[in-house]
Amino acid sequence: MDLGLKGRVAAVAASSQGLGFATALELAREGAVVAIGSRDRGRIDAAAARIDAAVPGARVYPMVIDVSEQQDCERFVNATAEEFGRLDILMTNTGGPKPGALDEIELSDVRDGVDSTLMSAIIMMKTAVPHMRKNGWGRIVNLLSMTVKQPKMNLLVSNTMRPAILGFAKSISNELACENITVNNIAPGYTRTERLDELAAHVASTRGGDVAEVFAEWEGVVPAKRLGRPEEFAAAVAFLVSERASYITGVTLQVDGGSIQGLF
Repeated sequence: MDLGLKGRVAAVAASSQGLGFATALELAREGAVVAIGSRDRGRIDAAAARIDAAVPGARVYPMVIDVSEQQDCERFVNATAEEFGRLDILMTNTGGPKPGALDEIELSDVRDGVDSTLMSAIIMMKTAVPHMRKNGWGRIVNLLSMTVKQPKMNLLVSNTMRPAILGFAKSISNELACENITVNNIAPGYTRTERLDELAAHVASTRGGDVAEVFAEWEGVVPAKRLGRPEEFAAAVAFLVSERASYITGVTLQVDGGSIQGLF
């Protein structure tokens, strides 16, 4: 299936590893020009090299950005558009706020979550829209979590910030639909990434158990009886930002192996 992404320009935030990297790689495979960002120069350059090796001739633009800083969020989007003359696709993403329950977090952790998770997505979306309007075409996808449908224990800050992004995205999707700009969210479940390793370690430490037991427990509650693979998530993003998904906007797509049991 031709997704119509060849030559499109995409900016994928927090993409040196995990789901961000998997998405950048998938878009490059589909022929898109991809800007990728991370706080660490070595890691983002290494990610660009991995994409180059996997997709010979790929056009990849690595940038050092800190998504908790407004100027960096704006610079990431604007520099991508300036470098390639346009911006067609944006995926907002962060590494995830500090895990913890009520007695484990401080107010400072909540404030950090506002800047790094909530505001970063809002700033990048607001900065991207004028560039998309110039060409009458745009795709925005926010990388959230299945916690927007079903909050998880020990993820209090994430449970608070990510639904706020969903509300913002749904609101602007109504404004932009008539301009051929779609705004959607994608909600991964248990997917084997570095972030999941971090969460498993936190849960194991809190319980005094073993990381392997945590993973086994998570696999057991997923109807698919396994963890997701990053490439499965990336394939869903590629469809949402494609020509084929032109009539899909304002939705939150779960990529969770059936974990969320609600009807809506």
